[in-house]
Amino acid sequence: MPADLGSLTDVAGIRVGHYDRSNRNWRTGTTVVLADHPVTAGVDVRGGGPGTRETDALSPMNLVDKIDAICLSGGSAYGLRAADGVVDELADRERGFRVGPEAHQVVPVIPSAVIFDLGRGGHFRHHPDAEFGRRATRSASARERRRGSIGAGTGAVAGGLRGGIGMASATIDLPIGDESVSSVTIAALCVVNARGSLIDPSSGRAWEPHPRLKSPSSADRQRYAEHVDSVTTASFNTTIGVVATDAQIDRSEATRLAMSSHDGLARSIRPVHTLADGDTMFAMATGSVDIDSPERTLALSRLSEVAADVTALACIDAIVHAEPMADIPSYTSLCPSALR
Repeated sequence: MPADLGSLTDVAGIRVGHYDRSNRNWRTGTTVVLADHPVTAGVDVRGGGPGTRETDALSPMNLVDKIDAICLSGGSAYGLRAADGVVDELADRERGFRVGPEAHQVVPVIPSAVIFDLGRGGHFRHHPDAEFGRRATRSASARERRRGSIGAGTGAVAGGLRGGIGMASATIDLPIGDESVSSVTIAALCVVNARGSLIDPSSGRAWEPHPRLKSPSSADRQRYAEHVDSVTTASFNTTIGVVATDAQIDRSEATRLAMSSHDGLARSIRPVHTLADGDTMFAMATGSVDIDSPERTLALSRLSEVAADVTALACIDAIVHAEPMADIPSYTSLCPSALR
C-alpha cells in the first residue's frame, strides 16, 4: 500500500487509539483521540442527521474551557455509549473538569460523534458500548499511524465503496512579525462514511487530487462505473473527524478551525452535508506553539486554509487504504491501476 501522508499523532501531545470487532456478527468500532494534557477544542456540525454528545459544551460561551479526549464511533445513536467507557477510564485516571477539592472529583467531558454503520455485515444490534470506548482509550498511542478499515471506520461505506479512517498532516511556517515565523503542525483524522462519492464517475479519479493516486486504466474505470450503476440502495451515512494543531488558539478560533475543515469535506466528497449525513468535525489545539503577533489574523487564516487541505487529503486517504469485503469492494480493488 502507499506510504502514509502523515498522522494526527504528528501533533505532539496527541494520541490515537482504536478498538473494533470485525467478523460475521460484528463490523463496527471506536476511535479515541486522547490528549496528553487538557486542550482547547471546538466543533462544527453541518450534516442533517448528526449523532453527537457534549458538543454544546464546546461553545465559547459555555463553562468548560478544555477537554481531554474526543470519541468517534460506529453504531449510530447506540454507539454514543462508547463515550461512557472513555469517561470511566479518564475518571479512573483523575482526569476531567474539576468539580471539587479532591483529585478524584472530576467530570470528564468527552465530545463525541457517531457514524451510521448498523447491519453492515454484522448483527443490527451489535454496536459499540462502554467497553469499546475504554479499550480504545487504553490503546491510545502517540505512534498510531494505521488507517483504513479500523476503529470507528470498520463498518464505514462511502459512495458504495468501503470507507474507513484516513489521516494527513502538514507543518507550516506562520508569520509572527519582524520577519519571524512559528513552525506549526496541523493534522486531520477523518472517518469517511459518506452518502456522497469521493470518486468522479466520469474519470474514475478522486475528486480531490491525491499524491498516491493517478488515473485508472480504461478497464478499471469501466469496472468502477459498472459497480456504481449496480448500487441502488441509499443509506444513512456521516463523515466525522478531528483536526488537531499545536498552535496556541482560543475556543472561538478552534471553532473556526473546525468550520474550515468542512471545506475539505466539500472538496473531496460530492454531495456532502446532505439530510442523511451527520457530518461533524472537531478541532483540538494543544497550544504548545505561540502564534500571537500583529500578524495573528493572517496566521489564523493560513492555519484554516491548511486545515481544509489536510482534511480533504485525509478523506481520500481513507478510501486508498480501505480493505474490500466480500459484499463491499474498495476503490483499490476495483481500480488497482490507480495506485502509484
